[in-house]
Amino acid sequence: MNKRKSLDVFGFLSNDIGIDLGTANTLVFVKDQGVVLQEPSVVAIYENSKKVRAVGAEAKRMLGRTPGNISAIRPMKDGVIADFEITEAMLRYFITKVSKNPKLVPPRVVIAVPSGITEVERRAVKESAIHAGAREVLLLQEPMAAAIGVGLPIDEPTSNMIVDIGGGTTEVAIISLNGVVYTKSIRVGGDEMDAAIMNYMKRAYNLLIGERTTEEVKMKIGSAVPLDEEQTMDVRGRDSVAGLPKTLTITSEEIREALSETLQSIVDMVRSALERCPPELSADLVDRGIVLAGGGSLIHGFDMLLTQATGLPVFVADDALRAVANGTGVVLQDLSLWLSEAK
Repeated sequence: MNKRKSLDVFGFLSNDIGIDLGTANTLVFVKDQGVVLQEPSVVAIYENSKKVRAVGAEAKRMLGRTPGNISAIRPMKDGVIADFEITEAMLRYFITKVSKNPKLVPPRVVIAVPSGITEVERRAVKESAIHAGAREVLLLQEPMAAAIGVGLPIDEPTSNMIVDIGGGTTEVAIISLNGVVYTKSIRVGGDEMDAAIMNYMKRAYNLLIGERTTEEVKMKIGSAVPLDEEQTMDVRGRDSVAGLPKTLTITSEEIREALSETLQSIVDMVRSALERCPPELSADLVDRGIVLAGGGSLIHGFDMLLTQATGLPVFVADDALRAVANGTGVVLQDLSLWLSEAK
C-alpha cells in the first residue's frame, strides 16, 4: 500500500516528456500539455572553459556571428549525437525548462531516434538523457513515432507508409499490425539541401552564404517541381574572390536545380522501399498512398514529385513539423506499457 502511494506521488510530482531530438530542431512534448518547446538544436559555448553560453533559439542567433571566445555548435549530426557533452548539456537545459521538479523527481522520457542508428549510438542517447536528468528512457524509432503522430491506423492489418524528412536523416517505413515491415534510413535531409544550395551559390556566383541565409532561401523559393509563377529573391553574402559583401538576385529555377540531386536520392529510397514491399501490402498503398512528415516534406511540390515517380497518391501530414513529437506524446499516454514491452 505504501509502495503504491509513493508511486502515485512520484507520478504526480513528475511530468513525463517526449523529445524529438532532431539534427536541426528539438521539440519537447509534455504529457497532457502538448508540444511546449520547439527550439534549434544549437548550443553556444565558451571556447576556453567549455561552459554553456546559450542553448536553442538564442544560440542559433549566434551562428556565424560569435566572437573568437564563443562557438555555436550543432551537437547532432545526421540524426545522431556527434558531441556527447554538448548534447547532454542541451538535453539538461530542455528537460529542466519543461519539468515540474526535475531535481526532486526526474521525469520519464521518450526520445525519438533514427531507425538506422547502431546499438552503440542507441546506448549513447540513453546515457546522455539519464545524465541530463531523465529517470527512465524509452527510445522510439522516428518513422514509428511519425506514423503514430499523424494518426495512421498502424494497428490494423493493412499497409501504412510514412516518409519522415528531417534535418539530418530521411526515414521511410512500411508499418502494419503495430510492427515495422520494412524501414530504411539515409543520412540525407534538410541539412543536405542547405549544403546543396550553399555549394550552388559558391560554384555559380563565387558567393559565400551562411546557414541562416541558406535556410531562408530554401523555405522561400525552394521547390521540387516547376512553379506556376517562378520567383526571385535577393541574397546577401560575401564574394569569395574579392572578399567583399555582395547582393545577388536568384531565381526559384536555380534553387530547384541545386536541390534536384538531393530530392532525387529521397525519391530513389522511396521507390526502393516500394519494390521490397510484400505484394499484399503493396496493394493497400494504391488506395492509402504515402504520407510525408518532417520539415523537409514542406519543400514546395515534393509530394507532386513523389506522385510522378511512384504513381501513388502522396499526402503531406497536417502538422508535418511536429509529427514525431506528437507521436511521442501519444506514447506517453501508455508509457508504462511501452516501457514494459521494451524490457
